Amino acid sequence: MLGYGILLPILPYYTERLALKDNLDADRINFHIGMLTSIYPLFQLIFVIVWGRLSDKYGRKPIILVGLIGFIAMNLLTGLATSLAMLYAARILGGIFTSSVIPVSNAYLSDITSQKRRTKIMAWSGVAISSGVIFGPVLGGLLSQTNIHWELSFWVFHFNRFSVPFLFAAVLGFIVLLVIVKWLKNTAVATKIREKSTKFSFSFSHYFMVLLALSFVMQFVVTLFETVFSIYGKDELAFNSNQVGIGFMLCGSVMAVLQPVFATYGEKIMTSKQQITLGLLITGVSLVVFPFLQNELSVYGMIILFASGGAMVTPNLLSAVSMLSKEDTGSNISIQSSTNSIGQILGPVLGTWLLAGGFYYPFIIAGLVVLVAIGLVYYLQPKN
Repeated sequence: MLGYGILLPILPYYTERLALKDNLDADRINFHIGMLTSIYPLFQLIFVIVWGRLSDKYGRKPIILVGLIGFIAMNLLTGLATSLAMLYAARILGGIFTSSVIPVSNAYLSDITSQKRRTKIMAWSGVAISSGVIFGPVLGGLLSQTNIHWELSFWVFHFNRFSVPFLFAAVLGFIVLLVIVKWLKNTAVATKIREKSTKFSFSFSHYFMVLLALSFVMQFVVTLFETVFSIYGKDELAFNSNQVGIGFMLCGSVMAVLQPVFATYGEKIMTSKQQITLGLLITGVSLVVFPFLQNELSVYGMIILFASGGAMVTPNLLSAVSMLSKEDTGSNISIQSSTNSIGQILGPVLGTWLLAGGFYYPFIIAGLVVLVAIGLVYYLQPKN
């Protein structure tokens, strides 16, 4: 997620530089920003269930290792890209392989925790994810403005100051790869269970479908917001990459701090269903209000409110999915991840398309979608 966070504030500026270098129409830059954001989850969607199923059969560790190798390759190719075509290739490669890392890691956590502690542990997983969005944008903004004046070209690759954040992420990925090779134990919890049957079949209960629908809505609006905010900050608010990075850092910080707080103490005040309802309400209202704010501090304040709503919803949804079936935990979490990927695909595409009509439309429409989705919570009744 640090690699993902590094790209967030840089993508509009990085895409613009490569597009102009390829002599593309400047009016098409926002289109490419949306497509580059969407193509990554598209390939995650295609491959994530396969990785989850393979992790159930062969254990979590080898699948996580494959994903990390893909992550390293993606960042190297991104940092050394000399054209939009190479940037698209890097995003596709990353989508294929990194789709294994987070859902399979969450399945690993599910393997080693009890149901009683599951929500809390998934919240800490959310902290790890949010931490990448905290430090990634800051690192991306700072490292992309390093005082490197020399440039190197070799074969079809090119190195300059824009390469530094991505090469940094690749080095960190390699360090994590070595740590996992040495210290992470493999698990194969479903191997014995699946000796008699290894068919790719899934059972979608009514309860599971509602969880998936809510997961889709949350991921759709979050990705739409991330994509549109980077463009909105650059073009409408005249933010530089550091200011855009601060916005993402605040969002990630609030998610990191509040997810474990809500998971640990929220149940003492509200049920999981009530937390999801309130979280959706806060998220929806903050999106509707957001485009009417022009002051930098008020924009940051609304981002904090938006993130607070998401922090209530996300760990509760993930925990509920992880407790559906002990035998199919990896598969179920991967299915949820696939649903999230659909939201990640549609969010940037719809968001950048709506931008053509004005900066108000993406935020207001996304907010209304979340508010309507509150009605789905009524049907969130598990059946034993």
